[in-house]
Amino acid sequence: MSKSALPRKRPVLLLVTLFLALGFLGTSIVSYQVSRHAIRESILNQELPLTSDNVYSEILKDLVRPVFVASMMASDTFLRDWTLQGEHDQTQLTRYLSEVMSRYGAFTSFFVSAKTRRYYHPSGVIKLVNELEQRDAWYYRVRSMPEPYEINVDPDLANRDLLTIFINYKVLDYDDKFLGAVGVGLTVDAVRQAITQYQARFDRNISFVDAQGRILLSGQHGGETNIHYIEGLRQLAPAVLSQKTGSYEYEQGGTTHLLNVRYIPELKWFLFVEKSEDGALEVIRRTLYINLAVCLLVTILVVFITSMALTRYQRRVEEMATTDKLTGLLNRQTLDLLFQQSINLSKRAGEPLSIILADLDHFKEVNDKMGHLVGDQALKRTATCLRQHLRASDTVCRWGGEEFLMILPNCDAAAATALAEKLRAALESDQELRDFAPNCCTASFGVAQHMAEETVESLVARADAAMYAAKQAGRNCVMTA
Repeated sequence: MSKSALPRKRPVLLLVTLFLALGFLGTSIVSYQVSRHAIRESILNQELPLTSDNVYSEILKDLVRPVFVASMMASDTFLRDWTLQGEHDQTQLTRYLSEVMSRYGAFTSFFVSAKTRRYYHPSGVIKLVNELEQRDAWYYRVRSMPEPYEINVDPDLANRDLLTIFINYKVLDYDDKFLGAVGVGLTVDAVRQAITQYQARFDRNISFVDAQGRILLSGQHGGETNIHYIEGLRQLAPAVLSQKTGSYEYEQGGTTHLLNVRYIPELKWFLFVEKSEDGALEVIRRTLYINLAVCLLVTILVVFITSMALTRYQRRVEEMATTDKLTGLLNRQTLDLLFQQSINLSKRAGEPLSIILADLDHFKEVNDKMGHLVGDQALKRTATCLRQHLRASDTVCRWGGEEFLMILPNCDAAAATALAEKLRAALESDQELRDFAPNCCTASFGVAQHMAEETVESLVARADAAMYAAKQAGRNCVMTA
């Protein structure tokens, strides 16, 4: 069998690598997609709503409390009676406002009278509100609104125009007539600090948005003031503001954001809780990379083992195809390939080439009388003995049943004859061969030197004739063509 007829290792290895790579890659990607979908669903349906609940609970403590304080002030009989009685003793009101600030931890407290248009503060009367002044627009808005209160972000006149979140509450008399506006304020910085604490605690981005989509307080969005202007979110804005509560997702800058929205009726704001999908998927993405690395190592290992197995298999197949199974020598098919190559090399080098053809004497009798097992042992021992006494450059093969042919490069007829004699003597004196095959411990040898332009068939035929002559001469001798 020629080498080209053997299975090719490279295509097999490529197929094994391809199948393993596709299998591992497909399995890893499918697992990643399934995990990704599960995590997204968990974030949208469980984590973000749970965070909204937790933040809402915190807001009830940090932000909603001032609403209840303002509500209490608006329904306080002292404030209504003092106003209805003519607002005579201002110190009573300023003490009252100071007490509200200190007791409830408010940043500021105030009352604006509808009758006198005075703006009362713990420090006294600050100003008179005026319809024409832009910064007093809040008061006239509160006076005309149907709701009992509003939450508004404005600069605080009494505190160097520090940006403040005001809870503005309507004060009504006992006949539900408008008496003025009362309320408390929190600094925006204090609320921002609370938001920062929420974000650090829950690892989410938190924002507060009003009914018009204005971002009142936020931990992100790069300073944008309205969700209608934010990439990806602008398409969701109408649905978000109309449905008030729900889970959404949108793309911004190549990143997917997962969003949960909750309406806070006490504040009349929307609570936005967001999380970047990239951050959420970092763990499974790292797991995917580890899986791919492990798959790569396994693929390399499997391909390496497969390569070694194929190499051994090919070597074994080649050995079986080129050697005689019994003796381990080259077989006749292989020698046919080497013969012409040896002749061509001899021609190019200008060196003589000879061959020896040997045939065991009385081998048929050994098989007939002692059995084929003994005959096989005789052949194996003969092959070993011939190999031991030939040169490293010589080639020996099993030519037929009990025939052996040797190719001797750089060897003329005289040297070949001497070597044949040496081989004959070695077989005759081999004790191991004599022990189990006493009738088969000699051989007849025919020697022939290659002549110019002679074919392989002619050369072998002359050696065979010489060997036949040795047989005729009584066996156990050497004849040269």
